[in-house]
Amino acid sequence: MAKQQHKNDVASDLVAFLNASPTAFHAVEEAKNRLRSAGFDQLSEKEVWNLKAGKKYFFTRNHSTIVAFAIGQRYVAGNGFHIVGAHTDSPCLKLKPVTKVTKGGYLEVGVQTYGGGLWHTWFDRDLTIAGRVIIRERKEGSASSYAHRLVRIEEPIMRIPTLAIHLDRNVNSDGFKPNAQSHLLPVLATSVKAELNKAVPENDSAESGKKANDKTDTTNTKHHSLLLQLLANKLGCEPEDICDFELQACDTQPSVIAGAAQEFIFSGRLDNLCMSFCSLKALIDATSSETSLEEETGVRMVALFDHEECGSNSAQGAGSPVMLDAVSRVTNSFRSETQMLEKAVQRSFLVSADMAHALHPNYMDKHEENHQPKLHGGLVIKHNANQRYATNAVTSFIFREIASVHKLPVQDFVVRNDTACGSTIGPILASGVGIRTVDVGAPQLSMHSIREMCAVDDVKHSYEHFKAFFEEFSQLDAKIVVDI
Repeated sequence: MAKQQHKNDVASDLVAFLNASPTAFHAVEEAKNRLRSAGFDQLSEKEVWNLKAGKKYFFTRNHSTIVAFAIGQRYVAGNGFHIVGAHTDSPCLKLKPVTKVTKGGYLEVGVQTYGGGLWHTWFDRDLTIAGRVIIRERKEGSASSYAHRLVRIEEPIMRIPTLAIHLDRNVNSDGFKPNAQSHLLPVLATSVKAELNKAVPENDSAESGKKANDKTDTTNTKHHSLLLQLLANKLGCEPEDICDFELQACDTQPSVIAGAAQEFIFSGRLDNLCMSFCSLKALIDATSSETSLEEETGVRMVALFDHEECGSNSAQGAGSPVMLDAVSRVTNSFRSETQMLEKAVQRSFLVSADMAHALHPNYMDKHEENHQPKLHGGLVIKHNANQRYATNAVTSFIFREIASVHKLPVQDFVVRNDTACGSTIGPILASGVGIRTVDVGAPQLSMHSIREMCAVDDVKHSYEHFKAFFEEFSQLDAKIVVDI
């Protein structure tokens, strides 16, 4: 019973993380809060860094990518970095620059597809919106300033209804094939109710209310005034002070531990907030005591990137200089000779952590017969001869050996030869930085659905595996000889 409780402690913490993180921006905010509570100091990339051995730091980029690291007390410039990399983004519906759509007496919200989502799963769900907003802050006697604010409307305010079977008689035989442009628009309200429910100012003057609403409409005709008013109410500002935003549709159903045996986690965004959480918690716990870093010669790091789901090509994606910038700035803080950076990269190791495909009992033929990852089976090491994954024999051995010492289960995955293989941040960072990399992930079902599932056991296995990696990589790596 005590063992089961310990497993659920980690899983329950993951559920709390997921419920606090409807978007990549919120995931980074939650990560910041946890890191600060654990004694990590925030750095700014715009400022000079004055780093010290034995200390813990983090920085963010675009508030959607975050890098945290702890410097060993025995660290010297040129020593390696032990990194777990994951990503904060998930497939979703993002609001368009112009969201105002009115059709057939309905107010709808224009959205665009982000990543490779299973879009049919977004129909008939209770949806809301969350993300970040740029607002104008007015101060008496001084010029306006502009602030970045996170926002989340908790209540379900939108829905994408399916077409009744009476109007689509062949849907069950021919399949549900929605058009992403025409059919994937959330309904916000009816035009009649939206007009009746327009906000009235505190003085309750109908005439002044009309003027206030007219002002909102002329200030921003790109969005329904009702939507802007909902956002303004949540932010505590006026609708006309909303200058711009990056928002997305979100499911309002909370993440939960579920199943008849309480063995599963049902949630959105498990890909890849599950790996983001496990790596972050592992770093925090592997550096929590006063003696954690006493014998450490390297730097323990977690890097959580945005935009993996659309190729990582952004200023804050894994294809950007974020990783190399972090390694370079830490190295140069202790010694600025150019050769130190090259040495550090060759002594470093990256665990690219992204969720893996568990064997589906109803589609077993989709897996190669000798590589069928199971729920509860531990982290999956991903292999691909064409370098869609960056794993090789050396990196696989290192990760597997850490598991062996701690009696943690490990599985292998290779895609079928007649099936296209996905990819991760692993090959991007391996080729861009030149760092040794292994690709791994916890097994899950329903990947890229609005509602995914994984196993409680695998959350615990992932956390323990990453924590052991941080604590023991330096000693293990010293025993491995390859390029001599």
